[in-house]
Amino acid sequence: MTTRHYSPIDQLLITADHALRTLFGRPQTTERPNPAADLMEADLSEDQRRHVARLMRINHTGEVCAQALYQGQALTAKLPDTRKRMERSAKEENDHLAWCAARLEDLGDRKSLLNPLWYAGSFAMGAAAGLAGDKWSLGFVVETERQVEDHLDEHLEQIPVEDEKTRTVLEQMKADEVHHAQLARAAGGAELPAPIRLAMRLTSRVMTRTVYWI
Repeated sequence: MTTRHYSPIDQLLITADHALRTLFGRPQTTERPNPAADLMEADLSEDQRRHVARLMRINHTGEVCAQALYQGQALTAKLPDTRKRMERSAKEENDHLAWCAARLEDLGDRKSLLNPLWYAGSFAMGAAAGLAGDKWSLGFVVETERQVEDHLDEHLEQIPVEDEKTRTVLEQMKADEVHHAQLARAAGGAELPAPIRLAMRLTSRVMTRTVYWI
């Protein structure tokens, strides 16, 4: 079977399609079902429902950012194997995006109004990481997934025990993030310099605090 080669214009159009699907349409997911689809809805108070919904809004925006990071990296990655790995990881992250969107709908809340802004910024960061070289691009994945894992742990501590649907989604997302980080590390991802890791954490903090409300 021959491998199809895309021109730069083709790649830009594909990237634009991914962005539109992520922000306004239905992203292309894998074959995996929503792990919380068959679980009963918990009897939450209004304050609990509102807080959980806002946490899931943050998680949804985090997955929007993950899509942008992976797409930016896939566009500029130098080695075909690295590019493929980014594309596969991005598709698996689409599962998370769909699950978070479904949970937000269940909870009767909306997505963040700032998603296009965060997508653009994250895409630029991902593209820059890809241009820096594949080992740094993969290292960026490792650090991103590590920080997302910490972030999910914080949310799991805040989710009411009886909210099994939200908890199940977050736990599956966490398992996937750990796996993605392991793959990127095994493929040669380099440890990022401390200032870059700190900058990523500060950016994440700004995102979570603003998206909780907007």
